[in-house]
Amino acid sequence: MTAPAVLKFGGSTFPAPTAYADLAAALSRRVEEERSLAVVVSAMPGETEKLRGLLHEVNPQPEDATGAGLLTLADTVSAHLLAAALHRVGVTATVLAGHQQGLVTDDTFMWAKVARLDDGPLRRALDEHQVVIVPGGQAADQYGRPTWLGKNSSDLSAVLVAAALGADCVEIHSDVDGIYSADPNQVAGARLLPDVTYDTAALMSLYGAKVLHRRSVRTARQHGITLVCRHNRAPFTAGTVISNKGGPTAGVVANTRSKVVAYATAAQADLAHSVFHTEGIDTVRLEDGPYLVIVGGYLDIDRFQRVHDLPEARVVGIPVTEITGSRATTHIAADPDEARHLAQKLHEALPEPATAIRAL
Repeated sequence: MTAPAVLKFGGSTFPAPTAYADLAAALSRRVEEERSLAVVVSAMPGETEKLRGLLHEVNPQPEDATGAGLLTLADTVSAHLLAAALHRVGVTATVLAGHQQGLVTDDTFMWAKVARLDDGPLRRALDEHQVVIVPGGQAADQYGRPTWLGKNSSDLSAVLVAAALGADCVEIHSDVDGIYSADPNQVAGARLLPDVTYDTAALMSLYGAKVLHRRSVRTARQHGITLVCRHNRAPFTAGTVISNKGGPTAGVVANTRSKVVAYATAAQADLAHSVFHTEGIDTVRLEDGPYLVIVGGYLDIDRFQRVHDLPEARVVGIPVTEITGSRATTHIAADPDEARHLAQKLHEALPEPATAIRAL
């Protein structure tokens, strides 16, 4: 059996309910060219955060299992809306939620690690339908309880689906067409890079670039899956290709959601870094002091510190990182405005030609 095309559509694809009809029309044309499609979707913009807000209104410190069960519902809604739109244009489609995919994780719940993937449910669904839709980031533990692969993990879901089905490419659709030398929404003169290596993309993600879920890049490299970044509006223009090929990279990462925290001693910072890593949360241990970069800004740092009995830490700023090849140098900005100003200054001093770092 020829592997289906695997496509992922980020939340920005669906700014309004009418966007599902637009995508369904495009997918129906794609189905005419290919036997079947596996499509991974994210929630509509803001829907996950609405659920998070509601959850914290009910309980400011909810259990992780409860969070995983609730927050992933936003992606489920998106998947079923797309299925409904496809049915309307005559395309057979079904949704496989986390417990139906054959994807089994540990019981970390909110930052779950993949244990195994049974390709049977996906293959059976593709035998019966033209399009199989997978809500991004969802899985289940060995007891069938909902787990979450982490924030922005729809990319990882798509790569895991491709690996299970033997596909050699995943098309990642978002509101930008690829990876840039800096965030073009913050830095003037940011340039698109047509080709980057897996290592480069993973390094950028590690330091906070909103490029791709870092585990998705590692998993793609492991299985030899090429990642093609595309715009999420017709004609779905391709920008950056992530694979084994690509030249040296220079760029600047300034994710204003990331935080730099300081501990009293280097030993305390080392301990915290180890605990964060064990729990599957991306952090970077800076070398010039007892500092730790906590990437992405979606973690309740104070609660995590309490739950894991870590030493007290204080937030000291926002990381701004220069990347040249495999070398990364992180500066600490006091606030978002200073971070954007510093990113612009560092970008202007990059060697030519600058390559990518930005953001899906």
